[in-house]
Amino acid sequence: MKKRLLLILPCLLIFSLFCSVSFAQKKASKPTEPTLPKATSATDRMKGFEKRKELINNSLVANIPFHNIGPTVMSGRVVDIDVNPQDPSVFLVAYASGGLWITENNGSTFKPLFDNEAVMTIGDIAAEWKKDGSLGNIWVGTGENNSSRSSYSGTGIYKSADGGKTWTHLGLEESHHIGRIVLHPTDPNTVWVAALGHLYSPNPERGLYKTTDGGKSWAKTLFVNDNTGAIDLVIDPTNPQILYAATWERSRQAWDFVGNGKGSGIYKSTDGGNTWAKVTTEGSGFPTTAGVGRIGLDIYPKNPNIIYAVMDNQDAQEKKAEETANTLKIKPSMLKTMSADDFMKQSDEDITAYLDRYGIPAIYSAKSIKEDIKNGKYTPKALADYINANDDLFEITVKGLEVYRSDDAGRTWKRTHEKYLEGVVYTYGYYFSQVRVNPNDEQEVFTMGVPVIRSNDGGKTWTALDDTNAHSDHHALWINPNRKGHLILGNDGGLNISYDNGDSWFKLNNIPVGQFYSVNVDMATPYNVYGGLQDNGVWGGSSQNKPTKDWHDSGRYPFQSLMGGDGMQVEIDTRDNATIYTGFQFGNYFRINKNTQERKFITPKHQLGETPYRWNWETPIHLSRHNQDILYMGSHRFHRSLNKGDSFETLSGDLTKGGKEGNVPFGTLTVIHESPKKFGLLYVGSDDGLIHVSKDGGYTWKRISDNLPQNLWVSQVYASHHVESRVYASLNGYRNDHFETYVYVSENYGETWQRIGTALPAEPVNVVKEDPENQNIIYVGTDHGAYASLDRGQTFHAFVKDFPAVPVHDLVVHPRDKEIVLATHGRSFYVGNVAHLQQLKPEILAKEVHIFALKNTNFNERWGASRGEFSTPFTPSFEIAFYANKNMENTVKILSANGLPLKEIKDSSEKGLNFVNYDLTLDEKVVESYQKELSDKAKKEVKLKKAQDGKYYLQAGEYTVQIGNEKQTFKIEAPRERGGRRSTEASPERE
Repeated sequence: MKKRLLLILPCLLIFSLFCSVSFAQKKASKPTEPTLPKATSATDRMKGFEKRKELINNSLVANIPFHNIGPTVMSGRVVDIDVNPQDPSVFLVAYASGGLWITENNGSTFKPLFDNEAVMTIGDIAAEWKKDGSLGNIWVGTGENNSSRSSYSGTGIYKSADGGKTWTHLGLEESHHIGRIVLHPTDPNTVWVAALGHLYSPNPERGLYKTTDGGKSWAKTLFVNDNTGAIDLVIDPTNPQILYAATWERSRQAWDFVGNGKGSGIYKSTDGGNTWAKVTTEGSGFPTTAGVGRIGLDIYPKNPNIIYAVMDNQDAQEKKAEETANTLKIKPSMLKTMSADDFMKQSDEDITAYLDRYGIPAIYSAKSIKEDIKNGKYTPKALADYINANDDLFEITVKGLEVYRSDDAGRTWKRTHEKYLEGVVYTYGYYFSQVRVNPNDEQEVFTMGVPVIRSNDGGKTWTALDDTNAHSDHHALWINPNRKGHLILGNDGGLNISYDNGDSWFKLNNIPVGQFYSVNVDMATPYNVYGGLQDNGVWGGSSQNKPTKDWHDSGRYPFQSLMGGDGMQVEIDTRDNATIYTGFQFGNYFRINKNTQERKFITPKHQLGETPYRWNWETPIHLSRHNQDILYMGSHRFHRSLNKGDSFETLSGDLTKGGKEGNVPFGTLTVIHESPKKFGLLYVGSDDGLIHVSKDGGYTWKRISDNLPQNLWVSQVYASHHVESRVYASLNGYRNDHFETYVYVSENYGETWQRIGTALPAEPVNVVKEDPENQNIIYVGTDHGAYASLDRGQTFHAFVKDFPAVPVHDLVVHPRDKEIVLATHGRSFYVGNVAHLQQLKPEILAKEVHIFALKNTNFNERWGASRGEFSTPFTPSFEIAFYANKNMENTVKILSANGLPLKEIKDSSEKGLNFVNYDLTLDEKVVESYQKELSDKAKKEVKLKKAQDGKYYLQAGEYTVQIGNEKQTFKIEAPRERGGRRSTEASPERE
């Protein structure tokens, strides 16, 4: 019994992973709904990009500065690396949703290159490194190639001829996902592209494309079918007329993923990619069944007849006799039709083996289950239904990763290994399938999965590389042809470099490229920010963090990991700012005390005889702000705990359309929100498009989504801070390749809805929230940025200053500190101050100029001084924020208390919010007059001295800022008393 108790949580995790990633060869069942949203055309998507640029250019909030607070150490998913062969300290790295970066110092620092195009998601890159080591053209294929649930679609091919400063869009917009780009070795105008095509819908714009005019036009030279695209491509380095392409048949839906099919295979061209012949045919030695999944290729440059191919084989393993003998005697499929009498004939030993295998809680024993079935409490089928499983899912073990080699230029193939390569890609080889051969040793081969494995004998035997300082889930590997043992590796946890062939690694995770799903904040001072990341767990840290390497000295990184796995939603009990509710994928949630490290698994479990709970990948939780002992949680039903998660009541029936057959849980709740105005006024949304409201704490529910567009993912339902009956909702069509914008508001608890946000660009909406201070302001996060509306959704304005066009999955406005925190899926957390934005009410918007209240500051005798000969002088920065109702040239005047003009600053003000940073200096020509005014006030002579930087600074006193006829005053307070020899003022370096 104790053994099975310990197995429950691991089995839950295993079951969750199986549900998320394993897939059978059958096609997904037909949807129960007659119509699903249609894929958005590339033309409309590019129009959306133009609309986004229009919102940027006309934004009233464009000047609100944002700053990144990290975290960085866990990094994010790398998809490709391109290294300068002349100088390997210079290389490009592409992140799945974090854009393109370049380093010129072996990863000590990086610079982003691809932040403001139509998309930031990347599938592959290719760079022209010239013989002198300089960088020529950079080609970017947009749209991640890994086909995961957060693999964003791209808009084709881009090229830069100036090192990434500017980009030219070169078409293939409908390709959505790019597998590989190959450049001709001598002709810069000839390029080949392996295009995967749409992920969530069939389309013909996929296969192999070729250009001979530098991307001005493209010819599709290889096409299989509307669900099969090209995933990999290699070229014979001795003869550019010879190329090999791998095709991959896959189709994904929100409830099912089929990652294999007859369309998968390897093709060869001998005429420069103009025509292709399939080489993985019957009798070639390479599998040709419908179980063939994703394929990766590499060619040995010193003998191009040698080709390695790695393949995700979804066919079932052939079981040996001893394995068959050790399989379970009772299987889910048997229980589905087994009678009660037949169940009574099963031995307790066999029943117990079944219970252990599937992690059924130890409160159920063979004896108690027989008693329950005998008494008619439930049938044997309940044991199969309990785990929501079938034999295909749990009893069939797929072949998985296989490595093949051809020694005759693709005519024949042989599997390199006798045994199955288990524990590398498991059942989700679609996420990997990359192979690399050492360019100087045909016998040394690497392939990537959860670990990286290496063979030194041509693939016969394999060993895993050291993973002590490297994350799992690997997608990119570069092998230095000129230095033995030098590797650069890319994975879900960023970049690693090894100089001993993978025996040890160091990290290059100093840039913020985290892929957050969620964000929340506490009420500590300063407040902390928490969020869950793709494959990097849950982290929390100070909102004041600045991504630097300073923490290397202290050994204390400002953010701390709370949990592993794929991190999900976070709720914080703000009574102690220490009790945290969070978890990992598919509803595995915990209550954690971050001070004591105590944690408890809290996810409610269904009972035998009940339909298993269906948990979304990002299961929603919500902590009541009316009583923080109350926690809400959603499967396909609504669960409530009155005791901090120690126990739950299930208060609802199925609040979805009932689910669909497939290998991904569907028919699940995606969002829960309780009205800040009224306890027990609750809203829930589901992945199949339903929204329900409860006005009695969850006991009864009413469906309120019938008049909304159907069969879209409900990404947000948000009850108003200001009006009890008001509620906002956003719908998302990403999982249908449908990229329209759907944002709605209801003024009557969802009885009727009004569409808002029609001025937004065509971008899937992930979140909509209302400002807690100003009811006219709402915020929207999309797959390409964040926007604010000042008129409750009629018009929108883009956040752009120091903020890239990255997916925004979630956002929160801190009610005390008046800062907005954006959780991006590719660039970690961004913070911006919205205090001035919150004040933009109609009376201010009607004024030509409005200066916001100014903060007082303290005089510091170190202004303009430096600590040493080689240090930079300390220059203060005083922010002057104002609103202008049109673009205009303004003069910002600084006046003394008596009206003496001390400084004038010319500003090209833009319509909207403007921020001028004033260094608290005065013009030298007014020094004499200013001294006289100070002397008169002090009734003694005051003589000003220039600071070390050669400037004069304002002294303690009251001053006025004037723009046009508008004025605001501020004070510079007198210096604070010093204690002993140490000043209480902050040092220049810390200001």
